[in-house]
Amino acid sequence: MIRLARFGARKQPYYRIVVIEKDRARNGRSIEVVGTYNPRTNPATVDLKHERIAYWRGVGAQFTPIVQKLVTKNPAPAPVAA
Repeated sequence: MIRLARFGARKQPYYRIVVIEKDRARNGRSIEVVGTYNPRTNPATVDLKHERIAYWRGVGAQFTPIVQKLVTKNPAPAPVAA
């Protein structure tokens, strides 16, 4: 499953987008960190590793609804022709 893991201080959330087994705790041991999300900046900052997300989707990982929305709003940049 690809989901958010909450980090940061109280009332100052900062999230890592992680690949984790579905039955593990939210902030439990993750398999891989594939991005970050900081809702406190204006506008919110999203940093994704699109190639790793595509790999994990290819082997059957599912998004949570919020991560699905973040990935949809921040698509991979198009490759630049040389």
